[in-house]
Amino acid sequence: MASCGPERKTPDDGDLLMRTIDLYIIKKFLGTFFFTLLLLIFIVIVFDISEKIDDFLKNDAPLGEIIFDYYLNFIPYFINLFSYLLTFIAVIFFTSRMASRSEIIAILSSGISFWRMLVPFIISALILGTLSFLLANFIIPHTNQTMFVFENKYIRDQPKYSDMNVHKQISPGTFIYMENFNLRNQVGWKFTLEEYEGQTLKFKLSGNKITFDTLTERWTIDSYYIREINGLEESITKGVKLDTLLPIKPSDFIEDVEEIKVLGYVKLNEVIDKKLLRGDPDVIHYQVKRYERIAHPFATIILTLIGVAVSSRKVRGGIGYHLGFGLALTFIYILFMQIAAVFGIFGSIPPILAVWLPNIFFAVIAALMLWRTPR
Repeated sequence: MASCGPERKTPDDGDLLMRTIDLYIIKKFLGTFFFTLLLLIFIVIVFDISEKIDDFLKNDAPLGEIIFDYYLNFIPYFINLFSYLLTFIAVIFFTSRMASRSEIIAILSSGISFWRMLVPFIISALILGTLSFLLANFIIPHTNQTMFVFENKYIRDQPKYSDMNVHKQISPGTFIYMENFNLRNQVGWKFTLEEYEGQTLKFKLSGNKITFDTLTERWTIDSYYIREINGLEESITKGVKLDTLLPIKPSDFIEDVEEIKVLGYVKLNEVIDKKLLRGDPDVIHYQVKRYERIAHPFATIILTLIGVAVSSRKVRGGIGYHLGFGLALTFIYILFMQIAAVFGIFGSIPPILAVWLPNIFFAVIAALMLWRTPR
C-alpha cells in the first residue's frame, strides 16, 4: 500500500542541495567579480591611452610594445589594485539580488543555517585573496619590470640622482660616509670607511674623492689616508691613489621606493635584510610594503563578510541602498589602510601593527554585523 504522508528528505538530498547552492553562489560571486573587472579594465585603459597618447606619438613608441610591454603588463597591477573594491561590489550586487528575489529566505527555510550559507562566500573570497597574494608577491614584480622599462623609454624622463651626507653600514661593524655622491658620474666626495670591534675603532680609511669603475667593479680612492689601530699601537699610511673592493655598488645609494614594485617576495626580504644591516632609514617603507602584501589579501575575506551582512536582508531601496552604504564603509576601510601605513612608515606605530590594524578593526566590525544579521 502506497504511503500518503509527506516525502522525507534523505541526508543525501540535503548534501546535494547544499552542493548545488554552493556552486550557484561561487559561480555568481566569481562571475560578477570578473565581469565587473573586465569592464573596469577596458574603461581604465581607454582613459590611460587618452592621457598618454601624446607621449607615445612624440617618442615613436611601437604599437607592439604599447600593447604587449605596457598594457598587457599593466593589467595584473590593475587587478590587484582594485581587487578589494571589486570583491565588495560583486558581493553587494549579487547578494542584494538574491535577497530581493527571496532566494536567501528560501535557502534558510530549507533548513540550511546562515553560517553554513557563508561557506561558498568564504571559499570565493579565499580564491580571490590567494590570487591577490600571488599577484602581489610573484607576478606583478616581474610584469612591473617590463612596464617600467617601457615607461622610462617612452614616457618618463631619465632620473637624475645626487645625495648628500650618505651614511651606510656595509657589513657588521663596517661603516662608510660620503659628503656627496653623484650617481650619473659615480663619484663621491669626502669619503670615510671605519671598522669597529665592538665600540672600539680598529681601522679608518679616508679620501677626498672615490670613483666606481663599472668594468672592474672596483673603487678608486684619491688622496687616501689609512689609520690602523691595534691596542696602543697605531700606524698611518698615505697615498695618491688606491684601488679597492667594497661590498657596495652605486645603485645601493639610490633610495627609490619604486624599487619595491619590482621586487618579488624572496628578493624583497633579501633587500630588507641588507638595508637593516646598513642602517638605511627607508627600510621601514620596505617593511610596511612587505607586510601589506600579506595582510591586504585578507581584506578580501573581511569585505566579503561585511558585504554579506549588509546585503543579505531585503530592505526598501534595494541594491542602491546596499551599494551606497557598502561603498562608504569600503572607502573608510581603504582610507584606514592608507593612514595606518603612513603612521607605520614614519615610525609612530610598529610596521606590522600599522598594516594589520585595519584588518583587525574591520574583522571585529564584520563579526558584529554578521552576528546582528537576521537569520
